[in-house]
Amino acid sequence: MTLASVPTARSARIGLFQISLAGVLWGTGGLVVQLIRDITPMSVITLSVYRMLIAAAVLGVAVVAVRRGGQLRALIAQHPAHTVAVGCGTAAYQALYFGSVITAGVTVATVIALGLAPVLLTVSDAVNERKLIALPRLVVLVTALTGLVLVSGFAGVTGPQPELGIVLAIASGTIYAVTTALGRPLAQRVDPLILTTATTATGAFVLLPVGVLAGSTGPMYTADLVAVAGLVYLGVFTMAVAYGLLYAGLRTTSGSVAVVASLLEPVTAAVLAALILGERLGPAGIAGTILILAAVAGLGRTGAEDDPEHI
Repeated sequence: MTLASVPTARSARIGLFQISLAGVLWGTGGLVVQLIRDITPMSVITLSVYRMLIAAAVLGVAVVAVRRGGQLRALIAQHPAHTVAVGCGTAAYQALYFGSVITAGVTVATVIALGLAPVLLTVSDAVNERKLIALPRLVVLVTALTGLVLVSGFAGVTGPQPELGIVLAIASGTIYAVTTALGRPLAQRVDPLILTTATTATGAFVLLPVGVLAGSTGPMYTADLVAVAGLVYLGVFTMAVAYGLLYAGLRTTSGSVAVVASLLEPVTAAVLAALILGERLGPAGIAGTILILAAVAGLGRTGAEDDPEHI
């Protein structure tokens, strides 16, 4: 039996750390996107396409370098529909989230999209295990969601089409939850590098036409070295490395734990905005940050106490 098939409390904590680190890396993406858009007014969809294309290219080179092309071909041959579904889901929930940000504002998009996923997956875990949600896990979930609302602020709807934005955010959160649930069985059987490469390449292929259409709202290219460096950072660290960490962590943690841990993304974004951009975090933001950190720490405790098979 492999470590992935029989997770221990220690391996579960390692998985939680890997997913938490992925959340931190995702949280740096917003700042980098803002810095790029200060240089060139690329649409966020175009930036997302570049992010996935660069990640797919880097991961492809890595697969060739470590001579694991055979494993990649085997994954595609043995689980074609499953792999494509996870890749398409990854592209879809990102595009829908960006669409929600544009139409309803960052606050609504963040709270609904990121908040809905852990609720859905926690309920799904309880249904699959045929038991009520454990009180410690419920406390962690409520703490995390409260922190998310506080970190996101109380600005409310700021976009031009709030109803559409809310629908897009709900769709994004739902697909995020489904994609995480679908990705976990593959993550438990497939090397993280191979799985990340396959799903990222699929997502890039799916998102590319959307990016071409979005090109009419801004430039498709930039020659500015700082902007190019930002795009490379987005592709390598917030996509290739972060999703590799996510899939590595999913080998020993449940989907519901993963999406709660990934709430470190808005925390990181808020802290960086305060430190680098001079944005005021405020008492509510500080309280929300503390609550999310406490919730993630609580995941480690409840994970250690639970049956390792159901962490």
